[in-house]
Amino acid sequence: MLPLVRLLQLVSPALPVGAYTYSQGLEWAVEAGTVRTEADAARWIGDLLEHGTGAFEAPLAARLLAAWAQAGEGGAEAGEALAEVAALNADFLASRETAELRAETVQMGYSLVRLLTGLPAFAALPGWVDRLEAIEEPAFPTAWTAAAAAWQVPPGEAVAAYLWAWAENQVMAAVKAVPLGQSAGQRLLATLGERIPAVAERALVLPRGAWSNFSPALAIASSRHETQYTRLFRS
Repeated sequence: MLPLVRLLQLVSPALPVGAYTYSQGLEWAVEAGTVRTEADAARWIGDLLEHGTGAFEAPLAARLLAAWAQAGEGGAEAGEALAEVAALNADFLASRETAELRAETVQMGYSLVRLLTGLPAFAALPGWVDRLEAIEEPAFPTAWTAAAAAWQVPPGEAVAAYLWAWAENQVMAAVKAVPLGQSAGQRLLATLGERIPAVAERALVLPRGAWSNFSPALAIASSRHETQYTRLFRS
């Protein structure tokens, strides 16, 4: 059960990467009146789960998991796998449409790399610190999938858990910003959780040509948040 325990550590709100300080534009959607109720929050987060994070970040994470696993096996193809990791990392950074979204994933990636390289459970695994440090400016999903692959977490479980952690962070941002009660937050998580398995299964097999992060409302919300007068969150 050790891979499961490691996965729980990776998705824990206690993971010190600063995820709780970001709303990914949700705070501006609240300020603008787009998200005012529990139903509004469910629609906003659910749409992003299906058409944003679930349609681009999740399949990219799935491909990163496969590439990291291949790199960890060593052999003649390890170098090519690590090159693919670097290319996917660059693609993800390029997909961030605003300064806030890019700064968020770079900061969280940096924090996770620092944690992992000083964590015996990761650092003691042969070659993994060197592989991770070989990636220039690692984004958060790149560092996160490195840990999941090193700890041999099954890809399906890893992608589902990654989506859960994202959804939980969005719900907690809504609870604070709308604001909503704790019970409303749990109802949202229960509803979103029912959708995650199908989104994760799709992400595992979605061909790269079908990946899409086309979420114009998110890009607008994030851009507007950069100049929002009063803010609780960094994005």
